[in-house]
Amino acid sequence: MPVAPPAPVKQPPAADRVYGHVKQGVLERRYEGGTLLTEGELADAVGVSRTPVREALLRLEAEGLLKLYPKKGALVLPVSAQEIKDVVETRMLVEEHAARKAVPAPPGLLERLEELLDRQKAQAAAGDFAAAAVTDRCFHAEIVRSGGNEILSRLYDQLRDRQLRMGAAVMHSHPDRIAKTLSEHEEILTALRSGDPQAAVALVHRHIDWFSHLARGEER
Repeated sequence: MPVAPPAPVKQPPAADRVYGHVKQGVLERRYEGGTLLTEGELADAVGVSRTPVREALLRLEAEGLLKLYPKKGALVLPVSAQEIKDVVETRMLVEEHAARKAVPAPPGLLERLEELLDRQKAQAAAGDFAAAAVTDRCFHAEIVRSGGNEILSRLYDQLRDRQLRMGAAVMHSHPDRIAKTLSEHEEILTALRSGDPQAAVALVHRHIDWFSHLARGEER
């Protein structure tokens, strides 16, 4: 009996493919702030017509990543000082609360944080800063999720794209500081493992405060 050929892999809708292509490019800084993207260039890059490109760009404008200019294209919006301030303030509130609540830390959380830290070390050593930024965010999100508060977890997830974009920018601009990020993650993990909530909260505060200064382009 003849074997049926494998079913062709169904591609996502054209607008979703454009959306994913542009969003990943913005988050990974292949499309820097201030870059003007044209519908024709994006249509050629993804292999689609211009109609799904317009749909994707409208979605990205609604998310605050782009600004559309009729007949010109879409401008990639730079990360603003106000956006950095707002993200850092929200991170402080959520993550300090989460660190305090994570003590005593369950073994599963500690194991997961160890895995993420090892992964981030490998990514940093390979110079894959975009991947390291994703893992960085996962490390912090894991602590937030461990508290079991779904509302706080969803709020934190809403910051995901902005955090990834800022984190990748910081790592590209300050590659020598990645070692400090990894060291501070190690310290946070040690505080959680030792059951010291005050130390965990203080370390999280210092870590986010340091990040906020680098994200604003200030050396510390």
